[in-house]
This record gives sequence, structure tokens and C-alpha cells, in this order.
Amino acid sequence: MNKIRPKYLDLRLIKLPLPGFVSILHRVSGLLLFFALPLFLRMLQNSLFSIETYTQLVAVLRYPSSKLILISLLWAFLHHLCAGIRYLAIDMHIGVGLAQARASSKWVLFVSMGLTLFIGTWLW
Repeated sequence: MNKIRPKYLDLRLIKLPLPGFVSILHRVSGLLLFFALPLFLRMLQNSLFSIETYTQLVAVLRYPSSKLILISLLWAFLHHLCAGIRYLAIDMHIGVGLAQARASSKWVLFVSMGLTLFIGTWLW
């Protein structure tokens, strides 16, 4: 039972399967949404406080950099939503097999990126 184990684990050599990659992206998107919550609340406050703060907010949101930030946060929301639905289905023992898990991971990536491109181009 004395197995010689590596002292340092090289993470670059590990090939992560697609469901694991979707899981990490789900956590990253949740973290992005959590840290963006004060930004969203500030934007809501500025939009509702007065007409001057609303026009300032609209002027700031017309910059391409702010649009890219909002589109990346839109991706985070849509990916987190799609992956969350996938995990709810897995919790109900739907799509638990290996082939189904890989297929649902592909669908999560495809649908979240497709919706992001569709809504992002519509909002741009």
C-alpha cells in the first residue's frame, strides 16, 4: 500500500473532462455575479435617483468598454443559469450517465454562448 505519490502536482498536465470544465465555469460565473452585485445595485440606484444620474449612467454605458463588461456579466448570468438548470436535472437523477453528462455540458456551453451572442448583439 506504500504507493509513491508525486510531491508536486502539475495542473498543466491534467486533462479536465468537459463536465469538470463546465463546473469550474459555473463557479467562476457565480463569483463574477457575486462581485458584480454592488455594481448592479449602484446602476439601479443611479437610474432611479434622478434624471441627471440616469443620463450620466446612460452616457457611461455607451462606451464600448462598459458594453463589453456588461456583455461578459451577461455571459456569466446565462452560463450560471444554464449550468444551474443542468445541476438541478442531475440532482433529480436526469442525465447522470457519462454520455448524457458530456452532452449536457456541451449544451450548456452552446446555449449560454449562443444566448450571449444573440442578446449581446441585440443590446450593442
